[in-house]
Amino acid sequence: MISRIWHGWTTPENADTYENLLKTEIFPGIASKNVSGYRGIQLLRRPTGDEVEFITIMQFDSLEAVKEFAGEDYEQSYVPDKAKKVLSRHDGRSQHYEAKEIITY
Repeated sequence: MISRIWHGWTTPENADTYENLLKTEIFPGIASKNVSGYRGIQLLRRPTGDEVEFITIMQFDSLEAVKEFAGEDYEQSYVPDKAKKVLSRHDGRSQHYEAKEIITY
């Protein structure tokens, strides 16, 4: 399993707009691509002073599935134009991690 992690920041005034855009347009648009090996996306949000930070964690079966989604330059971030209009700044590159296992106690 591969976790694709990306960060973006908005102003507090744009945070709800951005979150709504993610949930109603961007995430469904990603799912509609029907990438084999795409397993879903998690959204994290937190206020950080004068900004609101968003983190997305996408799950893929393999690096090949990530490349099917993002292309050969798979670390390049995926930020639609509508999102760029409400983000203050964002990662230009995504980070990829091999997810090992979850242990519960």
